[in-house]
Amino acid sequence: MTRRFNVALIAAVGFLYWVGLYLYVPTLPNYVQSKTNDLAMVGTILSMYGLWQGIIRLPIGIAADWRGRRKPFVAGCLALLALGAFLLGSAQSAGGLLIGRIITGLAAGTWVPLVVLFNSFFPPEDSVRATAMLNFVAFAGRMLATGLNGWLNELGGYTLAFYLAAGVSVLAVLVVLTTHEESRPPRSPSLIALGKLVTRRDVLLPSILSIIIHYIAFGTTFGFLPILAKGMGADDVTQSMLVTLNVAMTIVSSVLVTSLSKKVDNRLLVYTSCISAALGTILAAYTPSLTLLYIAQALLGVGFGIGYSVTMGMSIRYVADHERTTAMGLYQALYSIGMFAGPWISGMLAEVMGIRMMLLVTAFATLLPGLVLTSLLGVYARPTSKAPVSTG
Repeated sequence: MTRRFNVALIAAVGFLYWVGLYLYVPTLPNYVQSKTNDLAMVGTILSMYGLWQGIIRLPIGIAADWRGRRKPFVAGCLALLALGAFLLGSAQSAGGLLIGRIITGLAAGTWVPLVVLFNSFFPPEDSVRATAMLNFVAFAGRMLATGLNGWLNELGGYTLAFYLAAGVSVLAVLVVLTTHEESRPPRSPSLIALGKLVTRRDVLLPSILSIIIHYIAFGTTFGFLPILAKGMGADDVTQSMLVTLNVAMTIVSSVLVTSLSKKVDNRLLVYTSCISAALGTILAAYTPSLTLLYIAQALLGVGFGIGYSVTMGMSIRYVADHERTTAMGLYQALYSIGMFAGPWISGMLAEVMGIRMMLLVTAFATLLPGLVLTSLLGVYARPTSKAPVSTG
């Protein structure tokens, strides 16, 4: 099996994974709200996705490096994704939704071995470019999924999207089983090596920045902006299109990163990400119309697409191959904190002060730390060596 064919198959798995994960996301907050009117409870249910993937991702990275295989972990998590989507669609109460969202959170551990499996077909110095390529495919899957959500709701109600997501996830399992992976020698996990990896600034700083990036995205686009839009008169299709525009701009941003990563200082790209996300959040807080809310979603999409692609690539660029899945697990486990905290904290704030004031607090509370942490990335923006650094 040729390298190019393997790359295409893994990219297809990534595409199907994100379709299965996002077919129901644009109207998920309103679906959850149909089971409970407590915004804090809505935020808690939505936050389970981030919490449980945060718990599982580092252990998956360690286990994959220990086994010397990534493919079995991808297949197992995709099977969980099918189960979680089915449970969400069949849930009759907030408790059922909580369990379903926990399982989809565990299933999101797929992204750890999948990203590293894809990167294994590229040289280390191309890690940012390869990651941006895979993110382009992932965002395309998200855009298709979010674009279909409103139409699926009109066709068969909320539940149709969940059941279709389960079917797509099963298809992804079948595709990944056809891929070829070069086995690597198993390596027993070492607490000393793990400790060195966790404290490496070139791994840790991009990961912490990604917490902020995901906090904003999951507190706004995938959290409370759909509820704000519904209150402004948006139907399911409009809510779906708002998220789709966000994802479309994320795709455009990831393409720009692919072409600019070797020409532009990575730190400048992350500065752009922080400012764009803050402007989008502020605009959403003040917007009197759905038209301006579209612009806000576009700005949020640009911010997320640039920041996510750059920080992900930077987090593994100088990590040796035998530790790359662990490093990616650490990166994704840390940014999952943002995915959990975003909807959870935003839900509590929205319950007390309203959604618009919550958005303002979010913008100003995340912009300053984002800019400060980005300034600390300077030493890694233009590394002098292209060789991966081994810590073990």
